[in-house]
Amino acid sequence: MISAPLDIGFVGLGIMGAPMAGHLLAAGHRLFVHTRGKVPEAIANSRATQCVSARGVAERADIVILMVPDTPDVEAALFADNGIAAGLRKGKVVVDMSSISPIATKAFAQKINALGCDYLDAPVSGGEVGAKNATLSIMVGGPEAAFERVKPLFERLGKNITLVGGNGDGQTAKVANQIIVALTIEAVAEALLFAAKAGADPARVRQALMGGFASSRILEVHGERMVQRRFDPGFRIELHQKDLNLALSSARALGVSLPNTATAQELFNACVAHGGKAWDHSAMVRALETMANFEIGQTPA
Repeated sequence: MISAPLDIGFVGLGIMGAPMAGHLLAAGHRLFVHTRGKVPEAIANSRATQCVSARGVAERADIVILMVPDTPDVEAALFADNGIAAGLRKGKVVVDMSSISPIATKAFAQKINALGCDYLDAPVSGGEVGAKNATLSIMVGGPEAAFERVKPLFERLGKNITLVGGNGDGQTAKVANQIIVALTIEAVAEALLFAAKAGADPARVRQALMGGFASSRILEVHGERMVQRRFDPGFRIELHQKDLNLALSSARALGVSLPNTATAQELFNACVAHGGKAWDHSAMVRALETMANFEIGQTPA
């Protein structure tokens, strides 16, 4: 237990939000929660207080955390008639841990600041496993004083916590993260498909590469998924598509070309066309396999 429990609000109790809220409960904080769907059993059976609206959460909590899927969901949670903004009082902090548009984030922050409250964008990387194990990487944008105030909560949720800059910079870092992840998945998929079609054992090729300069967390985890044909999420392709849409639309606004990001998005689009929107994003390899008319694990002709 901690010596000074805080009144924390949590809006969004999905795959990521539920375990994150659970860590804050385990740390001894008083938790006020709201979610669109059914409250997960672990939270429903805890000492968390369920609120009928996001406004009710904000009225009771000093720090309000959001973890919802996309930009429109954050906007609704914040500014709907019974949204968070309607329940805020001066001095509170709103922390959006969703992955959304950096441009929209700056606009949301200005509206919350006008109410006398601080705003932090703090998207995460690490997926469901990271949320459950409290090992998320957290990329934060916003004022340093608010960051320091919330940092003890972040430390209950993750290990690599960085104040990147002002509002919107946390979301920009997350978009950059998703570009790297998508392109690395594509590279691993190409390499293992090439090795398998050439007649080498892809599992042993992966093992050999793990000891060299090509080693990466994606080769370790997603390379194994590709070899073992395990494409249950994980992180769904449709969510990674959303993140790459943010990258490509922001790049257009900035006048920046991201050609390989666009290619990765097209490969995800091909997977979705074959019914794969809920596959793990490592299943990008299936789009390459379709073009090659060969699957990792097959014996070459």
